[in-house]
Amino acid sequence: MKRRIGDVKLHDLAPFTGELEPDGDYDGLELRDLDLSGQDAENARFLGCRIAGCALDDASLTRAQIADTELTEVRAHTLGAVDSAWRDVALTGCRLGAVTAYGAHLTRVRIAGGKLDYLNLRDGVLTDVVFEDCVIGELDLIGAKLIRVSFVGCRVGQLDVTRAALDRVDLRGAELSALRGMAHLRGATISPDQLTDLAPHLAAHLGLTVED
Repeated sequence: MKRRIGDVKLHDLAPFTGELEPDGDYDGLELRDLDLSGQDAENARFLGCRIAGCALDDASLTRAQIADTELTEVRAHTLGAVDSAWRDVALTGCRLGAVTAYGAHLTRVRIAGGKLDYLNLRDGVLTDVVFEDCVIGELDLIGAKLIRVSFVGCRVGQLDVTRAALDRVDLRGAELSALRGMAHLRGATISPDQLTDLAPHLAAHLGLTVED
């Protein structure tokens, strides 16, 4: 059976009760209902972990490697994840404010439910990524490379794809309030309704004057 994106199967996890550390190695652990605010996990490695109900305010995941891991109902006003790598990861029901993750690599990642106020993935690489039933205030994809990325039942306040490279990106399931980078939509699929909504922006981009 083909593996579903973000389908993480975890068994026999050991509870974690300590603090996160730079260059830490976390394998097969459950981090549940912990206050990890302000902790520094720069260059850390998370493999086969479950992070559930934790607070990550001002925590750092800079250059962290996160694989075969699920994050459930995690919350943070700000979270740093610059140049981090995420592979086979599910984020479910998370409430995040400003997430700074420019240069990050996301591979087979599912972001489902929850709310993200601002997600900065500038210059990142997203491969086989699904955004599902979530609300995103602003999604910054400037200069990013997207391959097989889809949106299902999402609301996006502002999407910026300026200088982005899109390959099989499905925007049909995204309710878009504002879109920047119109010239870089090549490689995306949109719905007829979205085309109608974008018509004024397309006309402006092409320098067209529309009159009766």
